[in-house]
Amino acid sequence: MRVSFTLFVTALMLTFTGAVLASSPSEWPPVPSRLVLDTPYGDLHVSSSDYVYESRLMLDDQDIEPLIKGLLNIPYAFSSPDFHLALVSINKGDNSCPFSYKWIMLKNSGYSVTSPFGSCSDSIEVSTKGATFTLLTPNHDDPDKLDSYLYDGANITKQTR
Repeated sequence: MRVSFTLFVTALMLTFTGAVLASSPSEWPPVPSRLVLDTPYGDLHVSSSDYVYESRLMLDDQDIEPLIKGLLNIPYAFSSPDFHLALVSINKGDNSCPFSYKWIMLKNSGYSVTSPFGSCSDSIEVSTKGATFTLLTPNHDDPDKLDSYLYDGANITKQTR
């Protein structure tokens, strides 16, 4: 399973890295959908709920802390020998800003969760270069501009162009 997951993630990384370079803001790719991510550190998954905005993100049978709740998706995941990284999209039903994102890094020593980030849009492109992971999305205030959120494993930096 680990070999096929690694090959899938490698193919995914190559596919979306090329998509970021070739796309324009009017041609956003469809966002993949995943509710379960099997990793050597446990199964990261979205719990089911009768109410759509009450699903929770869990690692095995434990809620991720701080609690991540809403209409959740794990659209992108990356692996390395030392960690697995998952991007989680969160929709809490707020029409003024429907989408936010968090990176979840899983390691032998546990996991870490970033603060929420994003420009309220579900139009995203995700890529990686070296040890930096980038989420590109339209700017919330000016759709002619793009926001890039760069994550280096510790910090998220926003750039607008």
